[in-house]
Amino acid sequence: MQLHSPPATREEDVVEVLHGVEIADPYRWLEDGESAETRAWVEAQNALTRQVLESLPQRAAIHARLDQLFTTGAVGAPLVRGTRYFYQRRDGRLDQPVLVMRDGVDGTEETILDPNALSASGIVALDWWYPSEDGLLLAYGVSEGGTELSVLHVLDVDRCVTLETDRIPHTRSASIAWLPDSSGFYYTRYPTPGSVPAGEEVYHRHVFLHTLGADWHSDRDVFGAGRAREAWPGVTLSHSGRWLAITVRMGSVRSEVYCLDRPSEKLIPIHVDVDAFAQPVFAGDRLLIHTNQGAPNWELFEVDPERPQRANWRVVLPERTDRVLDSVEPAAGRLIAHEMHDATSEVRVYDLDGSLQTEVQLPGMGTVMGIGGEWSGEVATLGFTSFAQPPTAYRVDVDAGECHVFAQGDLPPGFDAANYLTRQEWYASRDGTRVSMFLVHRRDLAMDQPHPTMLTGYGGFNVSRTPMFVSALPMWLDAGGVYALPNLRGGGEYGEAWHRAGMLGSKQNVFDDFLAAAEWLTEQGLTTREQLAISGGSNGGLLVGAALTQRPDLFRAVVCQVPLLDMLRYQNLRIARLWIPEYGSAEDAEQFRWLYAYSPYHRVRSGEAYPATFLLTADGDSRVDPMHARKMAARLQSANSASTPILLRVETAAGHGQGKPRSKQLEEATDVWSFVCWQLGVAIQ
Repeated sequence: MQLHSPPATREEDVVEVLHGVEIADPYRWLEDGESAETRAWVEAQNALTRQVLESLPQRAAIHARLDQLFTTGAVGAPLVRGTRYFYQRRDGRLDQPVLVMRDGVDGTEETILDPNALSASGIVALDWWYPSEDGLLLAYGVSEGGTELSVLHVLDVDRCVTLETDRIPHTRSASIAWLPDSSGFYYTRYPTPGSVPAGEEVYHRHVFLHTLGADWHSDRDVFGAGRAREAWPGVTLSHSGRWLAITVRMGSVRSEVYCLDRPSEKLIPIHVDVDAFAQPVFAGDRLLIHTNQGAPNWELFEVDPERPQRANWRVVLPERTDRVLDSVEPAAGRLIAHEMHDATSEVRVYDLDGSLQTEVQLPGMGTVMGIGGEWSGEVATLGFTSFAQPPTAYRVDVDAGECHVFAQGDLPPGFDAANYLTRQEWYASRDGTRVSMFLVHRRDLAMDQPHPTMLTGYGGFNVSRTPMFVSALPMWLDAGGVYALPNLRGGGEYGEAWHRAGMLGSKQNVFDDFLAAAEWLTEQGLTTREQLAISGGSNGGLLVGAALTQRPDLFRAVVCQVPLLDMLRYQNLRIARLWIPEYGSAEDAEQFRWLYAYSPYHRVRSGEAYPATFLLTADGDSRVDPMHARKMAARLQSANSASTPILLRVETAAGHGQGKPRSKQLEEATDVWSFVCWQLGVAIQ
């Protein structure tokens, strides 16, 4: 098809000297998303993208098939409060998932919160929710347009009425701990505008105590004063209410844990001044610490808050060299451990002394999304998904280790999980490190010849990329495509050592792992360069941005979503200072050298032939500033010597991805897969 030329982009003679190095930044002006010039430029870019994509002959067929697949229902892991089960259900025909409650295993499912009723356009999202210990009240946060800038409300569950007296703003990603008598709760909140320097409202997160019906302005500031502005506290309360555990995350590599003895108001350090993570969990009033201090694969201890010295900690679940202890949930008087082996979930039930009781029989190779239950209760629950199974809720028989379906969503027309096959392969990265990779394809696909392949990944922040259901994937697989997901360094699939091998000065390992996956796929004859597309979002957007600038010859097409790409200036915008422990900062001379060596925006070379590239971002993204995608699009369009398209899509009334309504997800997915199928020559029936 004939391509239209991208709109002209003005260049400025902006040169900055960082640590003795001159850095050209001709598109610095595109950082100002509010300027009339930037807005006009974005409108022109969006118009070009719409003109190109909407002229593709397969777009209507792709939209129709995805519309069917997006009817897939999903159910989250239930939280248990007495006889009440709280969980989210996504009906594939609605823009937003709803929060439902079932009283008893055989009770009738009732919708108690429906964000779809709060906005005709579906842009109001339920960000988070916490039921009280008796299940009669529920604190929840909603935000609009993907901003995640939540406002806290309290719901009377029995009456399905939101209390008018309790409305607290500035509660993004709130952590809530209800008091045992449900008279109030501890919660985290950000400062009110004007109380801190301009631009710092996204930091300075503190813990407050709120009494129901009281004016939130008078809530007591319990924790946070005098701490670093980037500190990220969260709260957990023991069953009796005596102990408030406060976890303070400081980036992606360490945390501190304190216990507040509420009767005496004494704050007791439990895990401080250690370059490691620790997460508190209460089994009734007994404090457990899940930590990777001296144990990259994590272990579990019991700690007496009145004798908190490390020498007094008792090992409950020691570290295992062949598995990662991902999380532990006290439920039904047992410890339900989610463990990870070769990037797939396993669940085991232990007594508090650490003795193994049973192994839970999961539905297959997949991912446990969460575990629910109460220490003093009788049931445990979990959520499970895989490449071929939408998120489903299960009730767990902790004695027999059996899973029973508790709630599930509808499947799309014609979907049959038996049609698809998942296998795991291993390959060598550039330095010889063995890396695992999931391959998903149609069961009857002949693998002795190359096929169109979508390679994706993440590789950062200790995030594990494990088998998960993707609504659009059956369309790709049915058309003869292969889906490849490597478990790159920087993730958490193989413990903290795996994570640290892909961060800061070792970040290039992540890109090497990804490029080696692409090379392995072609060397094995599973695909060719002309049949290979790559995709990634957020930190994964950085991944594919680095891949396309380091090895543009390896790929036919690139999908780069809500990405970080200017790694010399990322820390100046939005909440990005929280990520300095993961990436480093150009403010530091040594870290500048790491970042400048791979920063995708700065690695674009004039006259290079780049693969077809589709950059997607959103005005409402409160995490990654859309300036990254804007500047990268301008630079690639100017530099590219090939006739391949460089397209930019800037979404309005949406953010980083959380809370995006179904309607916007469908249109975005249609654009992405239309672009990929066009470039790789894949026919969708």
